[in-house]
Order: sequence, then structure tokens, then C-alpha cells
Amino acid sequence: MLRLRNGTFCLKIFCFQLLFSLRSASNDYLFVVKEASYTRLCSTKNILTVNGQFPGPTIRVFTGDTIFVEVSNEGKENITIHWHGVRQPRYPWSDGPAYITQCPIKPGASFRQKIIFSEEEGTLWWHAHSDWSRATVHGAIIIQPRPGTAGYPFPEPNAEVPIILGEWWKQGVTEVRNELLRTGGLPAASDAFTINGQPGDLYPCSSSETFTLTVDEGKTYLLRIINAAMDEMLFFSIANHDLTVVGTDGAYTNPLTTSYITISPGQTLDVLLQANQNPNLYYMASSVYSTVVNLDFINNTTATAVLQYNGNYAPISSPPLPYLPSRNDTNSAFQFIGSLRSLANEDHPIDVPLDITSSIFSTVSLNTLPCENDNNSCEGPNGTRLAASLNNQSFVEPSSIAILEAYYDRINGVYGENFPDFPPYLFNFTADDLPMILQIPEQGTEVKVLDYDSAVEINFQGTNLVAGTSHPIHLHGYSFFVVGFGFGNFDEEKDPLNYNLIDPPLRTIVDVPISGWATVRFRASNPGQIIDVLIKANQIPNKYYMAAKAHSSATDVYDDSTTTTAIVQYEGLYPSSKIPLPNLPSYDDTKASVNFLQNLTTSDT
Repeated sequence: MLRLRNGTFCLKIFCFQLLFSLRSASNDYLFVVKEASYTRLCSTKNILTVNGQFPGPTIRVFTGDTIFVEVSNEGKENITIHWHGVRQPRYPWSDGPAYITQCPIKPGASFRQKIIFSEEEGTLWWHAHSDWSRATVHGAIIIQPRPGTAGYPFPEPNAEVPIILGEWWKQGVTEVRNELLRTGGLPAASDAFTINGQPGDLYPCSSSETFTLTVDEGKTYLLRIINAAMDEMLFFSIANHDLTVVGTDGAYTNPLTTSYITISPGQTLDVLLQANQNPNLYYMASSVYSTVVNLDFINNTTATAVLQYNGNYAPISSPPLPYLPSRNDTNSAFQFIGSLRSLANEDHPIDVPLDITSSIFSTVSLNTLPCENDNNSCEGPNGTRLAASLNNQSFVEPSSIAILEAYYDRINGVYGENFPDFPPYLFNFTADDLPMILQIPEQGTEVKVLDYDSAVEINFQGTNLVAGTSHPIHLHGYSFFVVGFGFGNFDEEKDPLNYNLIDPPLRTIVDVPISGWATVRFRASNPGQIIDVLIKANQIPNKYYMAAKAHSSATDVYDDSTTTTAIVQYEGLYPSSKIPLPNLPSYDDTKASVNFLQNLTTSDT
């Protein structure tokens, strides 16, 4: 009897999950990944989508919900989906990094992903986490206050609208990716920026499809703004209207009223818009912030959408365009970023780690490696291919055993545990004309071990190796406090005196400014979670993995985009051997579940 009861336990859980899903249909989503035909910029092409939509469907949840997403891959290549900013406490296995926390979903296969929301509030997003599929496979996640709670920490808006900022290439994004892998240089710049999938009036063949937001005078709208561009920081503004920022990256903020916003790739912002102008038409606009000098590799165009008031009036033929900072206006970009503050009040307390137990100082660099294409003719400096590194470590993906498999099966020799806490060479990191020998990184598969519940500080120092640029960095499984940033070389004696330890913003993305540094703090309290430190070195191809046995390291794998991933394994919290998995019916085996329910007895329950 005992053996029988143990043997049926997992099946009971399976049946409960099935019944719960049937009773709570709103907690179940079906994502069918498939190609669909879209016309933009006077030409038509097939793009990869979810459910044929671009952008993809919006997920709506309450704080603390758990949902299930059935991802069915009808595309031609492997796919994974990442729930950007969702911490997935103690459950990284549906988080998205292929061969790190989960196997990719093969063409023709499906995978039911469990998404656990905990303390997140406001706006997050989901996107493909494989190759360049993210360019078109993405959508919003809206997290509303749970009924019966205090609700929003600001007057409830009359309506809410996702605003997804993206990019469009006339060429297929797979072709763009393959070309940059072949050449080792920079990817082709996109041909247009988009607002909710549309480029807007300033592009050819686009006026009739321009996104329009219709509003009523006197009402307030919550814009849930997402930067889904591949690598670009963007400015956004609405003509003649102020914007009040009340949240970022799944956390509410102290209200900040501004005429424009700066939003990093992967970042979200919750923004209140008051429709308080004379009824008419007004442009919304978005353009790039970039420090790249060669304009051949920059999309310097402007996407537009229309804010249209309801009412009886004669609409003007040329709506006013909003003010946007210039493309390379670093002061405006980071002045906005530096103005964000957490609420840090009784209803939304914060816990900034003060007594740091693990400190890492990591350079963030562009690098060069020997050319490896067929013609030995790469387009990086002096015929090299571009890479990137943390502390001069450029990640090499194991050739035969996935990191996930090595971690789960405790296979030695697949990755090391020697990621350095400090760069191997000290030099003037932000000087011009640095020696070329410093451009060549070490290659390996190293991780950085952290103790469970340790208070971690990471100082990211940008360098001017190859070319100075800003570096957005993202962590999977965590939000972190951005306690400081600045320009020039970090001064370990003076700069910490200016840290904001009172109300720093809680973020999932931090931008290390060009020729500058940024410091983040977090508590390593999410066992088993993967940290994905996305180093997207603004359009430099390569993928970097950071593994952390509770550690973090960077990498160079010539792959989909410049991403650094870290696996966090916490010592002492795992069994000494692999746990055998029980045989379970397939997720759609209704007969098995019904047979089980019919055979239940009082003793069984």
C-alpha cells in the first residue's frame, strides 16, 4: 500500500494540475510559434511570430500568480521563450536559456512552461531566447495588483496600453545573423524602428498603418512601454505632453515627470499620460541613443505613432513632432536614468544589501579574436572577429556536453570555477588608443561561486578596448539595485561615498555608460536560478555565458547576440546524486487522468 501511494503521488499532482488548469482557463496560454507574412517598408516577407501576431499576445496576471504556457514550435529552428524579469523563485527550468536551464523546443515539438510570479509589479515582457528570433517573437506581460490589496501606488488610470518599441529589417533576421557570424563584424543596422510593430509616417509605404492611440480629454492612461529592440537604447516622447514615470522593470518607482524617457534594450517603463491638451493629433516618436561613430552601422531614423483625441475638431494636417535628444546625447540619456528612484515606503519597502559579503569588480570589454571563416577574411579590426569579455574572460560553450547536463549530472571538467573577482591587468580602462595586445581575451568556461544568501556587489567597469560603447546588462532570476554609476575609471575610495543606499531603483537591466561604470547590489537568495548577464555590447556579435555555482563569468561563443549567462548553483542545497524522474502520462493523456480519478478511494485521498 505504501509503495502504491508513493507511486500514485505524482499522478495525483498531475491530475490536480490538469483540473486546476481547466478551472482557471485564464492561467493557461497557448503560444504557437510559426511563420506569418507581414508587409513593412513596401515589401512583404515571412517572419517568426507567436500565434501569427507581431508583436505577440499580451499576458495579463495578478501579483503572485502562477501560469502555464504551452509553447508549440511550428517553426523551422529550435526555440525557447524567456519571461524577462520574472524571478521564477526556485524554478529556473522554464526560464528560457537553451542548454542552460532547459532544452530548446525542437521544430514540431511542444513544451509546457510554468511561470511563477512572486513580487513583480507593473510591466515585464516575454521574448524568444534563441538566435535572433527575439526581433519578432516578443510581447508584453502586465502584472496588475491582486484584488483586495492596496492597488496601484498612484491614482488608478482610466485605461492602460502596451507600447512596444522594436525594429524591422527588410532582410530576414536569420540572414542578418548568419552574415554577422560569417564576417565577424557588426550586424547590418535595422531599416526602421517600430512602435507596436509599425514604423510610422516618416517611412515609405507606412502612413496608413501607423499605430494610433485614441484618448479622451481629461483622462489618464498608463502606458506600459517596452524596449524590444535588439541592442539599442531608445528615446521616446509625445508632443506637447509630459510623461510621469511610475515604474520600471517590474517595480514601482517614485513618480518622475519628464518630457522624454530613455529606455534600455530589454527595459520596461510604466508611464502615466494625462490627456490634457487641446483635442487634436499629436505625434509620439522614438529614436536611437548610440555612441557608435560609424553611421553605417546605426539606424538613425525615427519611428512615429499618433496620439488622437476623440471629439469634434478639424485635425491638423501636420501634427507636431516631440522633442527628442540627439542621437549621441549621453548627458540627456543618463540624466534620465540617474533620476529614477524606488518608492521605498511602508507599502513598498526595499532591502538594499549593506554588509557586502561577495564583491566583484568586472571589466566589460569589446575584444578581438582570430578570424575563423572560410576565407579568413573577417571584418573586425585588422581582419579579426569581434568578441566581448568580462574580466578578460570570453566564454567558450562546451563542445559535447551541455552546461545544464553537466550541472544536473555533476559531470566534472565541463566548466571551471575560477572566474576572477578582478581583472588580470590594471590599466587606464577609459583611455583612448589602448595597446592592441589588451584586445585579446582569454577563452574558457569559467564560473564564479557565490554562497547562498550572500550580499553581492558587482562593479561593472566599461573599457575603451576596440571601441568604447555602452553595455546593457541583465540578470535572470533576480532584480538588483543600481546603487551608482559614473564616467571615467571607478574610484574605489571616492565613488562608493556617493552610492544611493536609500532609494536606488530596482532593475533587471543596467546600462554601463560609455567610458564609465555602474554598480549593482543584490542578495543571492534564489537557489538554482540561472543568472543571465546579457552583455549586449551594442551590436557586437557573440554570446557570453556566465556560470555561477552560485558564480558568474563571461563568454564568447560566436552565436546569436552578445549575451552573458551565469548559472547559479548554491552549495549544500542539492542532492548528492541525480534524482530519478517518475514515469508520467503525457500532458494531454485524458484517459489516464480519468482512469485515476475513477479509481480514487477514501484511503487514497
